[in-house]
Amino acid sequence: MSSGESFYGGIPVFRGFTSLMDPALYAPLPEDWSIGVADIVDSTKAIAAQRYKAVNMAGAAVIAAVTNALEGREFPFVFGGDGASFAVAPGDLDAARDALAATATWVREDLDLRMRIALVPVSAIRAQGLDVRVARFGPSANLSYAMFSGGGLAFADAAMKRGEFALAEAPAGTQPDLSGLSCRFEMMPASRGLILSVLVMPARGADPHAFRKVIEDVIHLVERSPDGARPVPPQGPPLKWPPQGLDYEARTRRGGPLLARRASVLAYTLFAYLIMRFDIKVGGFVPSLYKRQVVENSDFRKYDDGLRMILDCTPQLERALSDRLAAAARDGIVRYGLHQQDAAMMTCFTPSALRSDHVHFIDGAQGGYASAATALKAMTA
Repeated sequence: MSSGESFYGGIPVFRGFTSLMDPALYAPLPEDWSIGVADIVDSTKAIAAQRYKAVNMAGAAVIAAVTNALEGREFPFVFGGDGASFAVAPGDLDAARDALAATATWVREDLDLRMRIALVPVSAIRAQGLDVRVARFGPSANLSYAMFSGGGLAFADAAMKRGEFALAEAPAGTQPDLSGLSCRFEMMPASRGLILSVLVMPARGADPHAFRKVIEDVIHLVERSPDGARPVPPQGPPLKWPPQGLDYEARTRRGGPLLARRASVLAYTLFAYLIMRFDIKVGGFVPSLYKRQVVENSDFRKYDDGLRMILDCTPQLERALSDRLAAAARDGIVRYGLHQQDAAMMTCFTPSALRSDHVHFIDGAQGGYASAATALKAMTA
């Protein structure tokens, strides 16, 4: 086991999301680790052009590429909608750098988007008086997701956008290993009225205790209300054939002309659709169990120096959340962005369908986190 695995694997998993802001849950990253950050340049324009799936696929590709490059070794990461952040041990730094550079090239060549990428030493973050602390939240018994605190991820993201710690793309034609990355499920319509994207960050100079109280209030509002829930239906997301994400999945495949890759994905997804549709057990794969795990493993709420949630909620709960956040903003405690849409979408990373730790990233289907971030920026402009 590498030192990276022993550190991250040694952090206890917590289960109750209401405990999210407990500082005791978070362990400081080792000094010699690095933070990787990536995001899509002009994602607002891409979203205005209704390229939601492409933007989400780019963000999830970062996590898939680095995971595959590290040969499945556990490392902390977070999906941000139009990008991703992660932390790696020094022994994994070169592999992560190459995967990040290759992903940026693939995003430009295959998705016609431009991705900023950077690697920031934890030591450089601590030199700014900030920290990177990580916790592990288990939404189910199947897996855990990383949560980050300390202000370091927010610093790394801002530094990347200023052009600091930047990485160059890999040479043209370089393709990362994106095995397991797909988006075969259909959009998930709101069942309670609307899908709400929530992004809450601390205001500059905000009292940490006051910010913690606001986040806990928001989480309790959601947890205690019958009017809000995860956006993934209990029976799993809708599945059709051919899938909406066919072209994107074909572009993740390596080798051969795109037309041949499309044909291969078309055939494979038909096989998968029939298995899922008619609940046909194949070897060790049990469709009903997989669908239940998809629901349980959905990554619809997280913390990475700020609270991110995608909720299926009523207009009444949206107003309650908006009122609480507006009051906190007036008091100089938070900056926030909310974005309403009528559906959510899922991008999946399933290295093996026979394991229970496949991950499913949730975002709003018409703007999602990126639009919530735009609303947050407008508030502070």
